[in-house]
Amino acid sequence: MFEAKMPKGFLWGGAVAAHQVEGAWNVDGKGPSVADVMTAGANGVPRKITDGVLKGENYPNHEAIDFYHHYKEDIKLMAEMGFKCFRTSIAWTRIFPNGDDAEPNEAGLKFYDDLFDECHKYGIEPVITLHHFEMPWHLVKKYGGWQSRKTIDFFTRYARVVFKRYQHKVKYWMTFNEIDNQSAFNNAFLMATNSGILFKKGQNREAAMYQAAHYELVASALAVKIAHQINPKMKIGCMVNFASVYPATCDPDDTLLAQRVAQRRYWFSDVHVNGVYPKEVEAYLKQKGYRPDITAEDRQILREGTVDYVGFSYYESMTVSAKKVDADHLTDLDAAVVDNKYLPKTQWDWSIDPEGLRYALNWLTDRYHKPLFIVENGMGARDKVEADGSIHDDYRIKYLQSHISEMEKAVALDGVDLMGYTPWGCIDLVSAGTGQMSKRYGFIYVDKDDQGNGTLKRSRKDSFYWYKNVIKSNGADLQSK
Repeated sequence: MFEAKMPKGFLWGGAVAAHQVEGAWNVDGKGPSVADVMTAGANGVPRKITDGVLKGENYPNHEAIDFYHHYKEDIKLMAEMGFKCFRTSIAWTRIFPNGDDAEPNEAGLKFYDDLFDECHKYGIEPVITLHHFEMPWHLVKKYGGWQSRKTIDFFTRYARVVFKRYQHKVKYWMTFNEIDNQSAFNNAFLMATNSGILFKKGQNREAAMYQAAHYELVASALAVKIAHQINPKMKIGCMVNFASVYPATCDPDDTLLAQRVAQRRYWFSDVHVNGVYPKEVEAYLKQKGYRPDITAEDRQILREGTVDYVGFSYYESMTVSAKKVDADHLTDLDAAVVDNKYLPKTQWDWSIDPEGLRYALNWLTDRYHKPLFIVENGMGARDKVEADGSIHDDYRIKYLQSHISEMEKAVALDGVDLMGYTPWGCIDLVSAGTGQMSKRYGFIYVDKDDQGNGTLKRSRKDSFYWYKNVIKSNGADLQSK
């Protein structure tokens, strides 16, 4: 048996992203981001990225849940649950409306001053992401997003301003959210949201991804160096979308393929942590004839700007089969994925695999030897509001119980160094992938539907009270009452 309790000082909390909650998309000098030109979609219906804001289209991020005007109420509810930390992002276009502006927008800076002060009022530590799917639209249109080396300078200018401004208010930072999503380079939506790339007809998408990712990694390393120069006490992490990779069978071909998929998916964090490109990726770039703009100075920057910890999201595992593609011909990773018959699925067809989280924690520990931080985990589901206003989300509690239990095993039995746990969408928000409100993750319900109707009233779900007790017991009590 082991003690089901987390170490003293463990950072229990919740996570959101600015563009999915704040709304106020053009208020107080904020400029448009790529998130502001994303239309509503649905399960199986992709969101569109339009050429600017077009009349007659539905842009759910424009209002979102209006956290911009409700943040005091929302932080108070998080404090009631006992949050030790709150992960969100800074909207780049609140600080630099176009991305390449010479001077920052003071109104935007003040909003985050006020938000962070409100967190500290309740003893909640902000955990802040710099780049979370909300790249300035101007940079997308004028420079091609992260396809341009010039974007490194724009990003580091932004990073320097916010690091300096909030150096005594924010200790924990992350540079790029789920940077490894770009391994799915044939997904135009992911590439636009991650890197601001709008592919042209006939463009080599894989080559463009490797180039953009390199510039992002250099920018991240420079940001780490800048932060440590401003205040060495600040901790700067990377952030990856981790899915434990399983071979479909014991066939050695499946095992080799699973290894190769992991290499191609997690080389981003290899560079973040180790400061060098892994050998397999260097060899692959040479074989493909890709020659990214990588200079000797870049390589020195990568070595000098390694991260302090590894933040990651975990939602599901992935299973791959060599019957679909063999390891030596792997390009598009999604082409190798098959269903895992041992795993149930959510209403949005995501597999549910709590043991995969323990696997992930051990895999990342063995590979990187850095403190880890689970900064996203959760299950999107439809919630029903009863006649008396109550919301009985036992399915959400069951999901989180099973994942927290595996997390605790990884710490107590496997020796994993884990900093904290922030379930995704701790308050209902606009889904990044579908633009829906009905795909709910939160402990706090927000009265708004997929068409934008609702009062925005906040209310507590059953999971609110359950998670409050989890935090109060420091993870010792996972039972629902």
